[in-house]
Amino acid sequence: MTQRVVLATHNEHKVHELQQILGEAELGLEIVSMAAFPEVGEIPETEVTFAGNARLKAEHVAVRTSLPALADDSGLAVEVLGGCPGIFSARWSGLHEGAALSRADKDRRNLQLLLDQLADVPDEHRRAAFRCAAVLAIPGGTTVTSEGEVPGVVVREPVGDNGFGYDPIFRPDGDTRTLAQYTDVEKNAISHRGRAFRAMVPLLREQLAP
Repeated sequence: MTQRVVLATHNEHKVHELQQILGEAELGLEIVSMAAFPEVGEIPETEVTFAGNARLKAEHVAVRTSLPALADDSGLAVEVLGGCPGIFSARWSGLHEGAALSRADKDRRNLQLLLDQLADVPDEHRRAAFRCAAVLAIPGGTTVTSEGEVPGVVVREPVGDNGFGYDPIFRPDGDTRTLAQYTDVEKNAISHRGRAFRAMVPLLREQLAP
């Protein structure tokens, strides 16, 4: 029987990415999103690190669904901003409570605010890194963590129309393109989330092997 694993997100971009990444590993897992469990509700991210927030989400979902749960927390850390937006990457321009904003609209606001904040920062000081922590929680208490990072720089204007979030303004080291100019396959091969979840593969084999 195929093992069902809940990915603790409503973000279908993340579900698609994880399905591709774990599909390559041939683990035989069925990855489902939080859309399959509306009764779980929203999970406040109250920790102060990526790993802490990922663990909080994974453990919450594992308890509520009685299924193994995967969660990640990730964001863009800009050196000149002391590592910000960091854990606040998804809500850098505010929570917009009461505003009917789509995810794309929120992404655009976050991205533009960051560009405005870095407008006077010289190119040599625009170093940044995408960072991700992934956590697997098994009902009953077992929790394991993996991490991934991709270093690069923040460019001065959005380029590319693939990806989401800060992808259009982040150029990985060793390339002339932003992440939003990568194909899905190229991005999964080098992304912080891809690296974190690939590092999780042997842990998934160990914890979920029949």
